[in-house]
Amino acid sequence: MSGAPTTGQPTAPRPSPPPEERATEVADRGIGRRLGWWPAIAGIGAWLLLVVVARSWALAIVRDQGFEALRLGAAPLVGRGDFLLAPMSLLGLAAGVAAVALAPRLVRLPWRGLLVAVLLAAAVWPVAVNLSRGPEALTAPLTRAGDEYLPDVGEVDAAGGPRAFLQGFPERIDDYNVHVRSHPPGFLLLLWALDGLGLGGAGWAAALCILGGALAAPAVLVATRDVAGERWARAAAPFVAVSPAALWVATTADALYAGVGAVGVTALILASRRPGRAADPLAVAGGLLLGVCALFSYGLGLLWLVPLPVLVHRRRPRVLLVAVAAAAAVVGGFALAGFDYLAAFDATRREVAESVQRTRPYVFSLVSNAAALALAVGPAVVVGLVALRDRRLWRVVGGASAAVVLAAVVGLSKGEVERIWLPFTVWLLAAGAAAADRWGPLSLRWWLGAQVGVALVLQAVFRTGW
Repeated sequence: MSGAPTTGQPTAPRPSPPPEERATEVADRGIGRRLGWWPAIAGIGAWLLLVVVARSWALAIVRDQGFEALRLGAAPLVGRGDFLLAPMSLLGLAAGVAAVALAPRLVRLPWRGLLVAVLLAAAVWPVAVNLSRGPEALTAPLTRAGDEYLPDVGEVDAAGGPRAFLQGFPERIDDYNVHVRSHPPGFLLLLWALDGLGLGGAGWAAALCILGGALAAPAVLVATRDVAGERWARAAAPFVAVSPAALWVATTADALYAGVGAVGVTALILASRRPGRAADPLAVAGGLLLGVCALFSYGLGLLWLVPLPVLVHRRRPRVLLVAVAAAAAVVGGFALAGFDYLAAFDATRREVAESVQRTRPYVFSLVSNAAALALAVGPAVVVGLVALRDRRLWRVVGGASAAVVLAAVVGLSKGEVERIWLPFTVWLLAAGAAAADRWGPLSLRWWLGAQVGVALVLQAVFRTGW
């Protein structure tokens, strides 16, 4: 008879999932039937509309007020139109095709093997895509005179060493390049230390940024598994590893910030599952890393919002308090060395107020920032956010969503968020799992193919500023 076992042997019962997961799966099946294809239509429509409106609005402003009003040559992105199809473009195409073809196998790897594979993919994909414009595309963004960190590494010794440099940083801020003026001096001091170890120069700095950005991918998956379960983590893996955001992973300092921040946030999430004082070591580690992030960028204080939904849901205020104390110790250590954080922040605010940020309209920036973020995460993630109904996965992506909304509303960044928001983008990428999960096995390749296609088109039609 149909469905009867033919061996005569009893079949082993399948283990039941936990009640919360079982209830979520039942709810998902019902929602999937009710929602149909409208999340895909709505998500892609919103993605296209944001990009078209932001682009058209930017062109209108430039036509009326001139380029200097925005300085977004590829609005809503920073860069300029520069169409290029070269033999090296085949590297990105080959890497993208391989990612799409192998994605179903990737998600079935043993868990540790999956993390290693995701780390490698997240490092190789940005390099392969950006090499279309030659090897210098990986290092040149870190060496631009007037803008970047590397040309100012010698300023530390010129000031009389790191302590004197920190003490005089707020007063001498006008003497430094744009990115040094716009951030705390943590990354510049890291480059100075590497130079002292014989690892100076653009090559080592690029490797540090790319590997740091790649490290964010397995960190996000570990957190996703802990919060939402292994099924969601596996489904998210291809989207976290391969996305259009790769254009800015190779090569910006913000990619390193994303990796350090992701490991710190993941440590806090893992700590929140441990009872009592057993959570303290991980909470301290997470707090120390987020403290380091505060010395990389003033805006990375918003990273504390990423683990907050999980900590609140699990009712673990102790983890948060221990982590905040550890982060304060890092910043306090710099204060003891002579760095006045608040004075430096105030000096940076004055510098930003005198930059192009003052001429970029606030309301336009809200739309432009959203469009730039949409391009960085890709259409599959936008669709995933529309389709996502699992509360557990929302706890993973919800904090990052709140962080970017808050950053946009308070005007911390008016433009350039395709790189500035990388530490939050890496968490939003996990929502791609909802797009792949909603419409069956084949949709994984379709949606990942869309991500790859957007990255390759962007790389071919414009030259990013980083």
